[in-house]
Parts: sequence; C-alpha cells; structure tokens
Amino acid sequence: MELKELINFLNQLESSHIFYKLNKVRNEAIMVEIAVPGQRWEVEFMEDGTVEIEKFISDKDMYDVRELETLFKYFNH
Repeated sequence: MELKELINFLNQLESSHIFYKLNKVRNEAIMVEIAVPGQRWEVEFMEDGTVEIEKFISDKDMYDVRELETLFKYFNH
C-alpha cells in the first residue's frame, strides 16, 4: 500500500467520524489504532505494502474498580 492510500484511509476514517490515533510499534510498520463501540482495531501498514488487521471485540462484561488488581497481578513486568 502506498502512502497515498494510507492518507486516503485516514481521510475516510475522519469523514466517517471514526476515532483513530497513529502509533509505531514495529520498525517496519505504521499502526492506526481505531476505537468504535465495543471494538478496538489495530491496522498496521507494513513497509512492504501489506496491511495487517487485528480486532479486539468486547465481551460486554463490565467490571468495578477491583478489576484493576487483576491488571497489576497478571501484567506487572
């Protein structure tokens, strides 16, 4: 995918009022993080022109503040 296509994609997100932010996690890619109700998408535009998409879909469960203990218990490095 060319830079022009990435820019067109970002313009389409903006015209659709879809929230996104740009990030860089890998040396060879630009990530577009997209947030829509109940989902978060990571769309990575790779330097070789490929596009990788990972979707995180909510289980619709809501938690109280005690769930933060789980965060630190299992993901503390």
